[in-house]
Amino acid sequence: MDAPTTTSSAGNDGGGNSGDWGWFTPSRKRPDDQPLSPETDGAEDDRAAARPVNPARPVNPIRPAGTEAERRPAPPAPAPAFPMPPASAVPPASAVPPAFAVPPPASPVAPASAVPPRAGREEHQRPDEAPAPQGARPAAESVFTAPETASPDAILLRRNMAEIEPVSDKVTSYFYALLFVQHPELRPLFPAAMDAQRDRLFKAILTAARLIDDPDILGDFLSRLGRGHRKYGTQPEHYPAVGECLLAALTRYATTTWSGEAEAAWVRAYTAISQIMIDAAAEDELRAPAWWQAEVVGHEPRTSDIAVVTVRPDQPYPFLAGQYTSLETPWWPRVWRHYSFASAPRADGLLSFHVKAIPAGWVSSALVHRARPGDVIRLGPPAGSMTVDHSTDNGLLCLGGGTGIAPIKALVEDVAEYGRQRTVEVFYGARSDHDLYDIDTMLRLSQRHPWLSVRPVVSDGPTSGLSGRLPDAVRQYGPWNAYDAYLSGPPGMIRSGVDALMGVGVPSHRIRHDSIEELMAAAE
Repeated sequence: MDAPTTTSSAGNDGGGNSGDWGWFTPSRKRPDDQPLSPETDGAEDDRAAARPVNPARPVNPIRPAGTEAERRPAPPAPAPAFPMPPASAVPPASAVPPAFAVPPPASPVAPASAVPPRAGREEHQRPDEAPAPQGARPAAESVFTAPETASPDAILLRRNMAEIEPVSDKVTSYFYALLFVQHPELRPLFPAAMDAQRDRLFKAILTAARLIDDPDILGDFLSRLGRGHRKYGTQPEHYPAVGECLLAALTRYATTTWSGEAEAAWVRAYTAISQIMIDAAAEDELRAPAWWQAEVVGHEPRTSDIAVVTVRPDQPYPFLAGQYTSLETPWWPRVWRHYSFASAPRADGLLSFHVKAIPAGWVSSALVHRARPGDVIRLGPPAGSMTVDHSTDNGLLCLGGGTGIAPIKALVEDVAEYGRQRTVEVFYGARSDHDLYDIDTMLRLSQRHPWLSVRPVVSDGPTSGLSGRLPDAVRQYGPWNAYDAYLSGPPGMIRSGVDALMGVGVPSHRIRHDSIEELMAAAE
């Protein structure tokens, strides 16, 4: 499917997510002759011919990658570890060449609850390959308020972030302008349209600043980013240049809260973050390729704009039901999109995806209208934590909207293959009966497995199933407090679904969805 949507990790996280470009790593440049489209706005532009990370090369001030036992913790730095240009050498924002300028956002950053999903985005499209960590919560007014137990570094970081938040567009524009002026060799690594990269950067900084005192959660988040960045050819030497310009931007705009102590705190945080990502990439390189080649062996149109695409990887591809991957087609090199696996792992090794073509969508339109058996695509590593916990007998409550039914189908197959009898309740939502493109498959599964119940829910028009919104339909049944809930679909459905489930007694830790990034911050 065209983007995950649901753990507290796809859409969700998700992952993630959330989306794989992280805080300090550049994405790849979109060809100048390619027009911006709704599908590409807010998604990654990356390099198809990725080069593996070279983890053995020491990069000052980042420690060389390796085992923890081989490294000695760097002592706290009383002074900046990054060479900072003198004030006279830093060009003012107004003097930056227009080619490097980043347009300001159309509207101020707002909490996710106040911003509707961007028009034109695929209904379940993942905003980021690497979803935000499960421990993160949607942004709130007190997001920068440090708790009483916060470390001194966390307090300093949050103060700086609180000061620059009102001018975040200026900070990020200046950061990129400075990076491209001082390191012009890095400009080709970034997309031509920088608005999505700008928004992603600020949200990632905000997330990292808030989680700096949660090393386990932050470490998991950054490790997934580091592993996912391998397919882009991310190099360790990219990090110091980015860190240098980040500090310069903070110095310029956090004028009230900036100090030597704050600068040292950012250096320590950035160095640690960089090293976690480098280490994760180095360790992943020992056991997995940066990408897989996969041949299209099946292309089944379901509607005029939805197709089921089946591929055969060139080598074993390990994943779990409910996860997702990033995908690159030969028609749009360096442009990757995210899709959930539509089945549990199969004995024949084949992988299936449900793809919905969106207007002007580069990758989705190519997969639906152009791909045919024999074409070869590339797959990134699997990601996402919307997976079944087989250590419990809890029932599964699954909400799938649109092509979000793809990972739900995979979860059902996973339960069936595991052999344990567990109640699974599936609510399959769509706008009309016609949009229930996979209902026959789901009903056949329910006929085969007595523990499975499938209820179609249609919001518009006549139907033989349930009428209304998916969350409202779920409230009519239950109780659900003893179930593990899984949500996959449009970001709006995820938000309302989470609210509905918590309102009827489902504990938050039992609600899984990979679109948490979409819930955390303003919609892209």
